[in-house]
Amino acid sequence: VAISMGNPHCVVFLDEGEALKDFPLEKYGSVLEHHELFPHRVNVEFVERHSATVFSQRTWERGSGETLACGTGAAAVCVAVSLRKYGEDKILIHLRGGDLQLHLAEDGFIYKTGPAVTVFSGVYPM
Repeated sequence: VAISMGNPHCVVFLDEGEALKDFPLEKYGSVLEHHELFPHRVNVEFVERHSATVFSQRTWERGSGETLACGTGAAAVCVAVSLRKYGEDKILIHLRGGDLQLHLAEDGFIYKTGPAVTVFSGVYPM
């Protein structure tokens, strides 16, 4: 499912029974990122459906490779779930960087709830 969240996303739902943890993300993420359908490249979300309200997501971010989490990617998954009628408007997504609750509200906005944590700190000499 190709979706713009202000930046381009392609949401790929795995087949039932296919495990996201075993999915060759590096192989297919790069292929889709550079596909001719996306002349400016694309962020790719690979999604495993556990139930109508619980999903797992791994993200291939254009120009970076796999990332621990992606807020706009999770929002794209929420919209794709709704468009394809794969689940509810309130869902939980398990990301490598932590869990995120999303709600596609009647007003058309997507509300996200989850922890904010430091994953890196550093000092750059100037």
